[in-house]
Amino acid sequence: MVGYALNALPLHERDAVPAHRVVNRQGMLTGKAYFGTPERMQQLLKAEGIEVVADRVQDFDRLLWHPAQALWG
Repeated sequence: MVGYALNALPLHERDAVPAHRVVNRQGMLTGKAYFGTPERMQQLLKAEGIEVVADRVQDFDRLLWHPAQALWG
C-alpha cells in the first residue's frame, strides 16, 4: 500500500519523501524501477550505510522499522 501511495505523488514532490527506504516484507528492492535508473535506489540506501546484495537489504531483520515498538516501546 505504501508503494501505491508513493507512486501517486506528483513527480516534483517525490524527492521530498525518502521512498528509497520502502522495500517489500523480505527486504527486496521491488520499487527500484521508479527511481530513474535501476541502480539509484541501491545508491541512496548505500549512502545511508545500508548494504544491498542482489537487490536485497542485508541484515534486514535488524533494520526493519516496527511502528508499534517505535511508538509504544
